[in-house]
Parts: sequence; C-alpha cells; structure tokens
Amino acid sequence: MTDHPSNPAPVVVIGAGLAGLAVALHLAQTRPVVVLAKRELGEGATPWAQGGIVGVLGDDDSIDSHVRDTQDAGAGLVDEHAARFIAERSAQAVAWLVELGVPFSPDPAGPLGLHLAREGGHAVRRIAHAADATGKAIHDALLARAQAHPNITLRQRWMAVDVITSRHLQRDEAPRCYGVYALDMDSQRVETLPAVAVVLATGGVGKVYRYTSNPDTATGDGMAMAWRAGCRVANMEFIQFHPTCLYHPQERTLLITEALRGEGAVLRLPGMSGDDGRFMAAHDPRGELAPRDIVARAIDFEMKKHGLDHVWLDATHLGENFLKSHFPTIHARCAALGIDIASQPIPVVPAAHYACGGVVTDLDGRTDLPGLYAVGETSYTGLHGANRLASNSLLECVVLGRTCADHILGSAPAAVQALPHWDESQVEDADEQVVISHNWDELRLLMWNYVGIVRTTKRLQRARHRIKLLQSEIDDYYANFRVNRDLLELRNLVDCAKLIVRSALMRTESRGLHYSRDYPDTLPVSFPTVLLRRRRRT
Repeated sequence: MTDHPSNPAPVVVIGAGLAGLAVALHLAQTRPVVVLAKRELGEGATPWAQGGIVGVLGDDDSIDSHVRDTQDAGAGLVDEHAARFIAERSAQAVAWLVELGVPFSPDPAGPLGLHLAREGGHAVRRIAHAADATGKAIHDALLARAQAHPNITLRQRWMAVDVITSRHLQRDEAPRCYGVYALDMDSQRVETLPAVAVVLATGGVGKVYRYTSNPDTATGDGMAMAWRAGCRVANMEFIQFHPTCLYHPQERTLLITEALRGEGAVLRLPGMSGDDGRFMAAHDPRGELAPRDIVARAIDFEMKKHGLDHVWLDATHLGENFLKSHFPTIHARCAALGIDIASQPIPVVPAAHYACGGVVTDLDGRTDLPGLYAVGETSYTGLHGANRLASNSLLECVVLGRTCADHILGSAPAAVQALPHWDESQVEDADEQVVISHNWDELRLLMWNYVGIVRTTKRLQRARHRIKLLQSEIDDYYANFRVNRDLLELRNLVDCAKLIVRSALMRTESRGLHYSRDYPDTLPVSFPTVLLRRRRRT
C-alpha cells in the first residue's frame, strides 16, 4: 500500500515516556501517531524521575553557565553545540510543560512563579521540580493530553520486536526503515505495523545490571533494535551509577534524589556520628555536590575500604517539616519501610541509573537509517559526554522531542511499502522457560561484578567471553521458539551488554563514568567511542 493524504500511514513511536509522548503530542497536530508501551502506560522510567528539569530561568543564571556545568560533568566529551542548543531551549521547554498543566512546585518570587532547586554539578538553582516526584507529575500531564487527542492511538502491552528495513522486503531497495514488527502480548501475535517513520523512545538499559534504579522496562530495546538494523551507537561504556539508592531488602530500586543532597543532606560512614563519619571532602572539594560519577566512586571506595554493604545519607538536621514538604515521596516510602528520615540516616548504595551513550542521532533525532529516529535515553546526541549532569535528561527529552517531530512533519512522507508478515512457521512453543530466567540472572550478575563502577581489562575480557556464549544460547532459542516479552528483553539486553563491554575495552583511559584500574589516568585528548556495525546486504 502507499501513503495517501486522506488516509496516511501513522508515525509509530515506541515508548510512552516523556520522550515518546513529547514527540507524539507535537506530531499529532497534523499526523496520526501510534504509541506502543510494552507494559502499562505508567510503567516507564519517566514517572520514577524525582529531581526535576533544567530551566535557565533565574537572573543569576545564563546559557554559558549551564553549558559550562554540562561540560564539566561530562568530563571533556560533551558536544558543545548540542549542549548550547538544548540549553538555549530550556526556558521554552519548561514553559511548554507549565502550559500543559504540570504542577511544578511554586514560588511567587521565582521565575515563571516556580521554585528552583539545585543539584550536584550545578552552579546555581535552576531545577524546576514538582516536590520530589517531578517525573510522575510531568508524565501524568502529558499522558492525559495524549489520551484525549484524536490523532494519537495508545497501545499498551505491545512490544517492538525489530524495525522493518529494506532487507525484509527482499528487493533491491535503498536502506530505509519501513515500519516495525510488534508483539501484542494479549494475543501473543506478532503484527506488522507499516509507518512513515518510526521513533525509538524506549529509554535506557539499567536492567542489564543486578542493581538498578530503573524500572523493569529498561532493557535497551531501542538501542538493540537500531544496532541490529545497522545504526551506529556511541559511548556505551558510560553507564551512570546513581550514588544514592535505598539499601533495603524489600526495596531495591528506590532512588534517593540528588536534590536531597542539594538541600544539605550529607554522606557518612555507618556507626560514626557528626562530621567524624563524613568522607566526601577527601574525594572532591565539592563534597556531596560533586558530579555523580565522583560521588558514586567515592561511596564504592569507602564501602570496599571499610567492608561495608552501604553508607548513610543523613538529612536529619533538615527537620521533619522541611523533609515532609520538600520530599514527601521519599519521606512516605521510607516510612513505610520503617525508616524515619527525619530522625534516622538513610542507608544507600550506588546503582545503575542512566546510559549516557546510545543510538547516534543528530539534534533532530535522525539515526543512520532514513525513516528511523531516536529520542531520549535511547539516543546519543553528545549532550551527556562521559557523565550526565543532573536533570539534563528530562530537558533533552522535551527539547529534542519537539525537533524530532518538526523534522518528521517537515519531511515529505515516504511511500509505505507492502510489508511481509511475521513468519513463525518454523518455530514452536518454548519447552523450558526457565532457560530464559537463568540466562537473565547470569547476565545481570556478571555485568554487575565485571562491568560495574570500577573495571579492569581482565574482568571486561571475562565478561566478553561469557556474553558471547550467552548470546549464542539466546540466538538459538530465538530462532527455534515463539517469541515472548522475556525472550525479547533478554535478547536486547545481551546485545547491549556486548556493546557496553566492547566500548569499555576500547577506552584505554579513565574518564567520567568509566574507571579502569589498568588505565587510571585521563588522557589529554579523547574522543567519543563510536561503534559501527557492518551493514548486512540490503
């Protein structure tokens, strides 16, 4: 079939978080959009974001200051053009969210009437936030708009399998993305979805690690699909470990926002009181407000030095009224676990949090494959360099969600080809689903042990060897059995694990989030790690 103005094929957006919804809302003014969420609509990473979104709004702030802070955090690998482009549009991004009804914390004396917080790595207060549940406030507002829009179709429990490229057509076509194969989990059927464009907004890859602040959806789906389609990826070795996630047997993914340290909470060694137990000053003059990579490594160092399984984040001196009003979510969730943060320090550990690398795109979200776009944590634009500055992630989603949509709207719609149906004639139902869970557990544990906060070449080589064996087992399973969500996620995770390890082995220095005991020095000149997959014949 071909695209016709009276009945145009949709743009398919894979992912219903902030990046995906921002793209969809801008597109829907003139184009039909189908948004796929592989679980329920509210189960992505965006609702988990606590801190906020950067807005260069205050009289004491400037574009240059924000760019400088982004570059400092990014350890020399930030693309200045990308950082400036996004910073210049930060005020517009925050204003757009206000217009959509996001209930940011107010301050009548603040710019746009907003209270601005400060987080690690920022020179001034520039973080617009909704108490300590900013992501949920933003996501709720955008999702309500998307659900009410007649041009947007939201499909939950749909998981993309692979983007459809020229090789699927088995004709001599120029390389291009023509749509996507997607699993409807309710019917357990893989459907063929033609599209004038496909946008990957699937988030990060935190679930490749044993301990992570990410939701179960963070399995690197967009990164893996783009890689298999022949797109470049970059900087996959730079996995940000958030310094402070709650250490508790009943809750392994609760992030303790950096804004708490921005308001004066301090890190201490367990069993020591007052300033005697504080340790951050020995690692960085900025103390608790140093960038995340430095704080995470400092905690990791102190835990290993003293044989600890956690450290303390102490906010007791801030007072119960302040903590309840500024951090109600953390206060309530910790209280439910028996921790009164107004009178007790919070046990915390670092955990995998954010992928600073991803699918190589320009500032319009375009990948190497025409018709295929990527936005948000799935993408690599050069903004985050070797370490993401706090609260730049939501900003990137909003700014580049708009530019991506604008580029699609400004492009002449490509003819939508008749696409082959998904062929499962040669496969059968899986005989032992336990194989998937065993491989999943093994992959996440080896990544935690061998490709974590501190790395060595020997550990990375061991990880590479075992990942190769795991991938062979998973590929064989994929080729012979009908697909399901667990198998698809494991397939994507092992692809991403391979890319992380390969990138880490290529970097013969320590920089930002990548620290190697074999190469502890930072080189005077460095470049992004860009991986190129040899494109299969199309």
